[in-house]
Amino acid sequence: MRGQGTEFDSLREYVRGDDIRSIDWRATARAGTTMLRTWRPERDRHVVILIDTGRTSAARVGDSTRLEASLEAALLLAALASRAGDHVHLLMYDRVARARVTGVDGVGLLPALTDAMAPVHARLVDTDWAGAFASVRTLTTRPSLIVVLTAQDAAESARGFLGAFPDASRATTLLVGSATDDSIVELARRRESRMDVYLAAAAEQTIRDAQRVADAVRRAGGEAIAADPETLPRASPIAISSSRPPAASDPAPTEKAGALGPGGRGTAPAPERGEGRRG
Repeated sequence: MRGQGTEFDSLREYVRGDDIRSIDWRATARAGTTMLRTWRPERDRHVVILIDTGRTSAARVGDSTRLEASLEAALLLAALASRAGDHVHLLMYDRVARARVTGVDGVGLLPALTDAMAPVHARLVDTDWAGAFASVRTLTTRPSLIVVLTAQDAAESARGFLGAFPDASRATTLLVGSATDDSIVELARRRESRMDVYLAAAAEQTIRDAQRVADAVRRAGGEAIAADPETLPRASPIAISSSRPPAASDPAPTEKAGALGPGGRGTAPAPERGEGRRG
């Protein structure tokens, strides 16, 4: 979770090639030499991971389901966020909450997440996104990052999701992650037979639909990341570190990341709210 963050860290002497926007002119005047402000990721933030357990999460992507890819990505994200001093919340949702973890920090976080995820499987129902985002708001009143792991690769199925997309704000970053199947790209390139041509046309349409959904997410103020199941967990932390909003005093804006991906797998009794925040 490194990279240019939102919290002042220290002063040091300016070195050629440094961003001049981070020069501290008052410190420079006092020291008699050019001084630079350095930044670190702000700690004690709240990261909410929302995993879609509805119909699209059951789709096969490579050797697993989208849900399984989402679970792997969520666990890695949670580990990195916790190590950086952030608070992690988990919600798995389709028509209702299937699993919920909140208020657990430190060494107990990953065991709590894996226990909550274990009994959940994909439900063949359309996800109630309005209900999902409403439930996110009950986890914390001040999320810094909301990561949505869902399969949004078709404009029709994404309509409800985009309609319920929460308003972006300076304080909150929203990332939408999807596990994709690399074979789709290969199908789009093959032209060896008549059947290949038909399959290529269908694959190209799928790719165009996914791009339209990603563009719609960005227009709504979010970021979209797509990767194959093996790459998605590694891509997710990169997205987090590069998409965190700068503090008001930070003169150097932070670049945002690209796009995340889908989830899948879904049912189990949601833990009671007594799992709430410790300390």
